Amino acid sequence: MSSMPSPAPARASAPLVVDPALFDPSAIAPDTRAVNASIIKALGAVPDRWVFPMAMLRKLRLEGKGPFPLSPESPYAKSIEIEGPRGPIPLRLLTPPTPARGVYLHLHGGGWCLGSARENDGLNHRFVERTGFAVVSVDYRLAPEHPYPAGPDDCEAAALWLLREGPARFGTDRFAIGGESAGANLSVATLLRLRDRHGLTPFRAANLNAGAYDLGLTPSARNWGDEPLVLNTRDINVFVGHYLREGGDVAASDISPLHADLKGLPPALFTIGTRDALLDDTLFMAPRWLAAGNGAELAVYPGGCHVFVGFPGSLADQALARVHAFIGTC
Repeated sequence: MSSMPSPAPARASAPLVVDPALFDPSAIAPDTRAVNASIIKALGAVPDRWVFPMAMLRKLRLEGKGPFPLSPESPYAKSIEIEGPRGPIPLRLLTPPTPARGVYLHLHGGGWCLGSARENDGLNHRFVERTGFAVVSVDYRLAPEHPYPAGPDDCEAAALWLLREGPARFGTDRFAIGGESAGANLSVATLLRLRDRHGLTPFRAANLNAGAYDLGLTPSARNWGDEPLVLNTRDINVFVGHYLREGGDVAASDISPLHADLKGLPPALFTIGTRDALLDDTLFMAPRWLAAGNGAELAVYPGGCHVFVGFPGSLADQALARVHAFIGTC
């Protein structure tokens, strides 16, 4: 493969410290409480969404008729298609007006069933503006129509395309990878596939936000219950059921990367809120990442809901500033 990326610069490892004060309800800021209350109110007013086909839910979200507003379309964005093992893969490219300082391969969230690159234009536009990186967001195939391993197959193909075409297209071989929720899961799966199937470790950093790393369910996911704060236990089980509709071992590293050999992966920033059903996934994964010899930073935010960076508020601003700084120094 030509134009191989330069190796990531070494980062000094540091102990992961978790301050118990972050988990005290008194640490939650008033505006964070207000955001959470509005989310619970909005989702509590929605009838059982799982009676509707996923395709219908996707359509409503893209039309701005979901429970949360659709961000404006980024003027930086354009869509292309690349070839993949299962057919064409749509990519949404957000390119800064000045030469790109790097390229961020973004894998969106949505439980492997929902979500799209377009729905992430708000976050990705802000990412471009604050980091100077271009963003390549992947519209990978979604379950239940395309269950595992279709999604990770597409993400692997998109990563290989970026390594092959990225230097010429974007003028840089400085690459980072990341995503939210299921997108963080797929980001780690992609890193493992590149390492194990292709002998490649091309990404300089991983931005892992509220990831689902154990599809057998960690204690926080299993014990969360019914509270509709973006994601609850039933939602997780529905998503996993659709994703693994044609089978798959929940302890396999390609499905649950918490169980993987994590050696040789890039420095990662793990972002999580204390009011996230997937809290334990991050609290378990970050130390394993560090113990494997990789750089790891753990950022825990009081009261943050699942993927709280997608909602307005001071907590999201604080977390995104740290993400942008982390990527900017990779």
